[in-house]
Amino acid sequence: MSTTSLPAPDRSPRLREALLAASFTADGLLDLLGAPAYAALARSETVPALRATRGDSPLDTLVRLFLLQHPVPSERARAALPLAECIEDGWVTHTADGEVRAAVDVRPYGGPEGQDWYIVSDLGCAVGGAGGIGSREEGVVLGVGGASTTLAGITVRTPVASALDVGTGSGIQALHASQHATRVTATDLNPRALDFTRLTLALSGAPAAELRLGSLYEPVGTETYDLIVSNPPFVISPGARLTYRDGGMGGDDLCRTLVQQSGSRLNEGGYAHFLANWQHVEGEEWQSRLSSWVPHGCDAWIVQREVQDITQYAELWLRDSGDHRTDPAEYAERYDAWLDEFEARKTKGVGFGWITLRKSAAAAAGNPSVVIEEWPHAVEQPLGPAVQAHFARQDYLREQDDAALLAGHFTLAAEVVQEQVGLPGAEDPEHVVLRQNRGMRRATKVDAVGAGFAGVCDGTLPAGRILDAIAQLMNEDPVLLRDRTPQAIRLLVEEGFLEPVAPVS
Repeated sequence: MSTTSLPAPDRSPRLREALLAASFTADGLLDLLGAPAYAALARSETVPALRATRGDSPLDTLVRLFLLQHPVPSERARAALPLAECIEDGWVTHTADGEVRAAVDVRPYGGPEGQDWYIVSDLGCAVGGAGGIGSREEGVVLGVGGASTTLAGITVRTPVASALDVGTGSGIQALHASQHATRVTATDLNPRALDFTRLTLALSGAPAAELRLGSLYEPVGTETYDLIVSNPPFVISPGARLTYRDGGMGGDDLCRTLVQQSGSRLNEGGYAHFLANWQHVEGEEWQSRLSSWVPHGCDAWIVQREVQDITQYAELWLRDSGDHRTDPAEYAERYDAWLDEFEARKTKGVGFGWITLRKSAAAAAGNPSVVIEEWPHAVEQPLGPAVQAHFARQDYLREQDDAALLAGHFTLAAEVVQEQVGLPGAEDPEHVVLRQNRGMRRATKVDAVGAGFAGVCDGTLPAGRILDAIAQLMNEDPVLLRDRTPQAIRLLVEEGFLEPVAPVS
């Protein structure tokens, strides 16, 4: 893996034309390789793709050259690329035996509206393989991986005037932001990352971003933005060896600092989205730890997606940097150092998840909405619309007392189904489950009243009238039913099963 000088972006439109002409795109790769080989590439397994690219078409050549990083004959490279320009600009190099080898990783990436984009990164840094990237080089810049696509998917994509990508890496988040932000600023502590971001944007045909060198928010001072995104170097490790993953601060201090300092950089109504790791510390609730990170004036939705014990976590990142392939004694020493670090900090596990903030007047007035939950289950990506809807529901619920809820009109959210659970042949189910097939794909138990209420919510009648009808059918006291049901309605609204609407005339 090289950390030498990088290509010049000036003539990247010519290269982009050649890549598109050869169908070197996300769709083109799937057509050429087939689904199994395409999926194997995401696991950093190349043998199926090598077998599928034995031909001599320009697409076969480009896949071998840039994705599989095998040298190709010069005449084949010349048929697929403006070769002289690519050599002069530094995209590819000649080998000693006259073949052509890629100087950087160029990876097709499909945009959310079918755009043909390209992510440019260091060779060998396509993230996602079970063995990690195996690099110990300090300045290495990663390509697209599961974390970066997750962050892109959960980001709210409303048009904004300004967006900030903190720790831009190869520019994936800046590329997404360029489609709905008038001005994009990207920062990184690693100057090579800024160069790669420039290449990614240029080769993708996207508007250029304002690139600034420095740590966290230092490069932007007191400037404020409508959107902040960051997939930071969140790994909690003993000593920051690798810029791309270890933040240089102890424990989870980097993620905490990044989140806490974002509040003063957000404009009213603006969103901040982060991926993060956090410590699970003996004697401390992890929810309390994260609640302390939320800056004043911001609402928050924090979702813990996974928790690893300290041995699993250490092993994951030792594999990522290739330490498991070193001398056994050296590996054991490094493993021991990780466990020493966790023991000193009384860390028993490490959580991973999403943190979303929104600057709001209600939060600034001392009434923030802070939801911290664990949700390890599958979700529907992109989740950005569901994130935006979550905060809209929080705004609604903050303004509704129980009387207002009972006067409100609701509809059942799209693609919610009901499941009845009980013994076979039983007259009545033991319980009823409402299940979403969109967004967070939540499931919740409801009683007979809750199931009946949700089933008839079509916006026609106010909630109180529906409860009165249910009380009559079930021979219940309507006053008591009205008294005990608003909390259940509130929960169904908060979790997205019911949507408040204007009355249907």
